[in-house]
Amino acid sequence: MRISKAGLLVVLALLAPLLVELRTVLSWVNVELTVLETAVVGAALVVVILVWAFLPENGDGKTAEGDASSEN
Repeated sequence: MRISKAGLLVVLALLAPLLVELRTVLSWVNVELTVLETAVVGAALVVVILVWAFLPENGDGKTAEGDASSEN
């Protein structure tokens, strides 16, 4: 896991106000998002963050502990 569970919770919690403010900023440039569209964008971001968070850190699918024992 690339991030602690507490850190992941904080990132996901900060996503809600970020999405609300994104709607506000986009409305200044005449891009209107409905609540449904905002929810879809939010769900997509949650999925991307969760996939990133649960990928192994070293990128080859092995855990760091498994790599250390195989080197001996």
